[in-house]
Amino acid sequence: MGDDGRFPRRGARLSIAPSLPLRLALRELRGGFAGLRLLAVCLVLGVAALAGVGSLASAINAGLAARGQVILGGDIDARLTSRAATAAEMAVLARTGVVSEVVRLRAMAGAPEGERTLVELKAVDARWPFYGAFRLAGGGRLAPGSAAIAPQLADRLGLKAGDRLAIGEAEFRIAGVVAEEPDKVGEGFGFGPGVIIGRDDLARTGLITLGSVYRTHYRIKLAPDVAIGPAVDRLRAALPDAGIQLTDRRNGAPGTRQFVDRLGQFLSLVGLTALVVAGVGVAGGVSAYLGARTATIATLKTLGADSATVRAIYLWQIGLVAAGAIVIGLAIGAATPWVVAKVAAASLPVPPSLAPQWAALGSAAAYGALIALAFALWPLAQAARMPAARLFRSLTESRARPGTRTLFLIAGAAIAIVALAVGLAEDRLFVAAFIGGALALIAVLAALAALVRWLAARAPRPRGVLARLALANLHRPGAPTQQLVVALGLGLTLFATLAVIETNFAGQINRTLPDRAPSFFVIDIPNDGLGAFTALLAREAPGAEVVTTPSLRGPVTAVKGVVVAKLNAPPEAWILRGDRGLSYAADFPPNNQLVRGAWWPKDYKGPPLVSIDDDAATLLGLNIGDEITVSVLGVDVTAKIASTRKIDWQSLGFNFAILFAPGTLEAAPHGWMATLAVPPAREPAVAAAIGKAFPTASVVRVKDVLGQVAELLGQLSMAIRAAASVTILAGIAVLIGALAAGARARTYDAVLLKLLGATRRQVALATLAEYGLLAAIVAGLALLLGGVAGWYVITQVFQLEWQPDWLPVAATVLAGGAVTVVLGLVGSWRALSARPNMVLRTL
Repeated sequence: MGDDGRFPRRGARLSIAPSLPLRLALRELRGGFAGLRLLAVCLVLGVAALAGVGSLASAINAGLAARGQVILGGDIDARLTSRAATAAEMAVLARTGVVSEVVRLRAMAGAPEGERTLVELKAVDARWPFYGAFRLAGGGRLAPGSAAIAPQLADRLGLKAGDRLAIGEAEFRIAGVVAEEPDKVGEGFGFGPGVIIGRDDLARTGLITLGSVYRTHYRIKLAPDVAIGPAVDRLRAALPDAGIQLTDRRNGAPGTRQFVDRLGQFLSLVGLTALVVAGVGVAGGVSAYLGARTATIATLKTLGADSATVRAIYLWQIGLVAAGAIVIGLAIGAATPWVVAKVAAASLPVPPSLAPQWAALGSAAAYGALIALAFALWPLAQAARMPAARLFRSLTESRARPGTRTLFLIAGAAIAIVALAVGLAEDRLFVAAFIGGALALIAVLAALAALVRWLAARAPRPRGVLARLALANLHRPGAPTQQLVVALGLGLTLFATLAVIETNFAGQINRTLPDRAPSFFVIDIPNDGLGAFTALLAREAPGAEVVTTPSLRGPVTAVKGVVVAKLNAPPEAWILRGDRGLSYAADFPPNNQLVRGAWWPKDYKGPPLVSIDDDAATLLGLNIGDEITVSVLGVDVTAKIASTRKIDWQSLGFNFAILFAPGTLEAAPHGWMATLAVPPAREPAVAAAIGKAFPTASVVRVKDVLGQVAELLGQLSMAIRAAASVTILAGIAVLIGALAAGARARTYDAVLLKLLGATRRQVALATLAEYGLLAAIVAGLALLLGGVAGWYVITQVFQLEWQPDWLPVAATVLAGGAVTVVLGLVGSWRALSARPNMVLRTL
């Protein structure tokens, strides 16, 4: 009835106040929003995963930035390889600020007459540390002639304060166990526990000789009024070709930051995948909610409300609930750094910042809003476009297709999601490839789901009634086959892929690599002691497999005549980061494959030539004949590229990305490295003999290195599985949504079957068969697709042998299938328990 008291003419459109849809939406929500709980749960899961991963990565990076001076050990760090600064270089450094010298190298340490083990030795001067505090457990200080040891070394060798410790050719009194070492994080990955001694005591060890591999760090503390940027620029200008690597407090731990960024990016993509799966649950939840409101929508349309009004009413409701869910997800994500700092502080490189990470939270909120919009619009448009008469017959009527405008809005939201993900990424190519792969996987799963429905509709009818019912339920109108195959298939495929990759890595580390690996790597063998080293092994381990290689280190300082600092190189150009292992060889190295160019003759005596890794050359756009400059002990050596090689890094031999031709590096002071394979029973005796005869050499036990790698991979796998588990939870939410969306139809089916004489047990068995068949299909698809994806990652990306352990992989997908069956039965139990007389009254 209009304002004039008359009813509108038939077909006339009512004039509706703009605020009416919101008022009606709030009025309906006052009665509760139980039907929209699934939407809320799905969004909370997805947004919390994204916000949590993003906040944690951002908080760790904020912690690194806030502690940049402490982590670096100064405002600027100038690093040299295998040499100290000259008097002229020291004068340049001293003009910049106060200078502290720290020397780092590997050595063997232990009780004077006992076992020795590999340690990371750090020699510090009296000014160390400029920032932060160095503290020993129980008090004490680092005095001349004393050493501070890491807790791991104390536990491994049973050492304590006051004991004697032999390092190289010298002995030290243990001052105590390190409780706090401010610049430890900036030192990166080490092969052994740490030992700290005074810089003046380093000469007594005999570890610094011509050819020794060590790193000299000059930490500079700037005056308060000196800006960091101009100071670094002045140093670069004053020391352009000295082979000095400069790092400043703005990025005190670049390796750690890069690792955190890349892991955070990958986990964010896993979280985004979970949010997309949750979006399928959002669509199911909205569909179920609107299905329960069918009579209300039909009544509104009968009273004159048009499709736009109905759409606005329920879009307001969905938007309000979605906003609340996103806020809850953001709150969980914002709390993630605090929780991780409390329960897993030892696994973090630095304490994370506990301030809200607004950028990460903002991107997670944007993702959540776009996903909610993209997946809610379709069922909302279907319900809004159906005429009132068809809505009253909704159980038997097919849904109306959304209009073109709705399809454009959905496409726009999807494009915005992809643009946001790629735009926020550092490695945009990787993110684009990941998203492309995920979309391709969704398309494959959707096509397979359609194929399952098509085959189920055309398969021969089984003789048994229950089997016929189960088969029919896979393709009947409103069947959840499509949603479950896509959502649960995506989650289980992700888990199966991770299981395949993890078991392959475990197989490589626990079985394949130990079978190939030598017993020891021996580093820093003196150049003049190589003959004595070979004779020692002939006495102590006759028949042992020994391979010796000359060893130097130095950074790449120029490419094609352009200084590295001015080179616009891609971030993946690892050969330009830090020092590179260098060597020379007359013969073509084993476990290498010539890709471009030609190998030099054994008796080559011409200008300097070099052979480099083919992948590194491709990243830098290098061709045969181009020049590359390397700093060797402060001397720039420029050589032409004669060839590129494909290196088998799995061989566990000494592989060098940069190999020089004979005649260039032989005269430079250098040491030797060796791989040594002896029977396991002889390993302790051989290691002890080498340590006694060559106290300046370092013996690396390969099994210890593999154990550290396995531990690191285990921590990474745990983080990835934690993020991927959200995908499974989202898939379960999708299953619940599909059950809720089809609850009315399934209830009426169960009632009709009971009226025709079926018992509750028979109906339950038919449901069990339906979900069992669906679970088998989903698990089989996940196993197949996860196996293919895992094979590609292992063999093509990592170029490892294909050695999956199918038992844990199968257990993963079977557990997912079992969850599908159990939840299907639990979700259908209410329908199975419905009484015909009660249900028929509602028809």
